[in-house]
Amino acid sequence: MVVVGVGVLCWAFVVWKWEDPFTSVYTGLEQRELRSELAALNNTQPLAAAASASSGEALLRVRREARRLRADAEPGSAIGRLRVPRLDLSIVVVDGTDTSSLKRGPGLDGRTFMPGEGRLIYVAGHRTTFGAPFSAIDTLQVGDRVTLEMPYGRFTYVVQRHRIVDASDLSVLESGAGEEIALQACHPRFFATQRYIVWAVPEKPARLGGRTVAVPTAA
Repeated sequence: MVVVGVGVLCWAFVVWKWEDPFTSVYTGLEQRELRSELAALNNTQPLAAAASASSGEALLRVRREARRLRADAEPGSAIGRLRVPRLDLSIVVVDGTDTSSLKRGPGLDGRTFMPGEGRLIYVAGHRTTFGAPFSAIDTLQVGDRVTLEMPYGRFTYVVQRHRIVDASDLSVLESGAGEEIALQACHPRFFATQRYIVWAVPEKPARLGGRTVAVPTAA
């Protein structure tokens, strides 16, 4: 029993320090496939039209394409790339937050929206297993940048605040007055009783239909 106990402690330390190597291999293979999916998706939605259009036309196009992607996306499919410099993170995001989808990478909660729709974008990810993309989410600081590269535009957000809530608190999925992104992981590490959530707002806001939305830029 002592040997087993020591083994468990050693394994917990390895996972805490370097994440779970076995599930990370799985996610790494899935991410390779997702990168191919995303490349194909990007080729179907070129950004040239948005780049050459007027600001109002570009925002309308972005909103239209965002709604189309949200309607067409299948659970577990690639929808965009998330970049967070503070976390040294560049990873493909999938549609959905079910167990299977989150094994592939961070997932967009289907009860929320896509970048450019002027509402909440809620992305959940693992903290200790399956690549642990949000293992250091608690190191994010006010002013840090979060970027989502979508097939129809690039959206940059600036971290504004964080909050720890109970796992059963669904109020965090409600959209506020404008566009913002929320990154969520379990808290504390190795437990799922609470959620650590970081909110970020658009770096370059614009007005459209009375709502604050992010301005798209060509990739």
